[in-house]
Amino acid sequence: MTRRVARAPWTLLKAVFGWLVLFEARNKVLLAPSALRLRRIEDAETRRLAAGLPSLPSALVATVIATHRRPEALRAAVRSALAQSVRDQVVMVVDDGAGLPELPDDPRLFAVSLSANTGTAGVVRNVGIRLTRSRYVAFLDDDNLWEPDHLAKALEALESPGGPDGVYTALRRVLPDGTDRDVLSVPFDRRRAARESFLDTNAFVARRTRALRFSRLRRTPEVMPREDWELIRRYARRHRVRHVPYPTVRYLMNPASFYTRW
Repeated sequence: MTRRVARAPWTLLKAVFGWLVLFEARNKVLLAPSALRLRRIEDAETRRLAAGLPSLPSALVATVIATHRRPEALRAAVRSALAQSVRDQVVMVVDDGAGLPELPDDPRLFAVSLSANTGTAGVVRNVGIRLTRSRYVAFLDDDNLWEPDHLAKALEALESPGGPDGVYTALRRVLPDGTDRDVLSVPFDRRRAARESFLDTNAFVARRTRALRFSRLRRTPEVMPREDWELIRRYARRHRVRHVPYPTVRYLMNPASFYTRW
């Protein structure tokens, strides 16, 4: 009885705000010092890497691929990005300080390495966003794949009359042995997202605005919610987000994943 009474305020707060919102509020308090330090690193790395480019790559869509020590998977992810039916695209690979493998020779592909490992997916992706210029930005992790029509399906919704600012397609979740597990397809509901973690940036394509920046909190695999959830839910505060119920992402359910954990 005493335990139930002690937990009653927490239970009430979860019912009112959603457990993911409460966990994120806790993260912002506990991890704030790491975010300040990582913001300085992000700014410095962006300046250093931009100085080494003739100009910032520009296209209708900029695809940002964060990577860390997955050379074979990275090459597969890059090939799936370059194989998109939408050709007006640049692909920016950002390595988190481990060094880049040999990648396909394509004028739309750019690859950079951070000078040291940050261990923070948000910072790696933010550098990729800041090193590109585009109307829309898409995201692909180095252990996942896109179907060839992923960008086309997203742009069809984004560029329709009265279309949204951001869309996310359905995820086909794949087990490590290559077999399909299921399709994750959940209509967007910001209030539902406060209680369920169904948002993933591998499926997200959005109009480039100042709000399209990832959290810089250093989230170890145990920290919930993930930066994917935080970005899309925050973006939806002032931008319209819509779900496209068509599976265009092959999402590897990998328990050892550096960036994501289901």
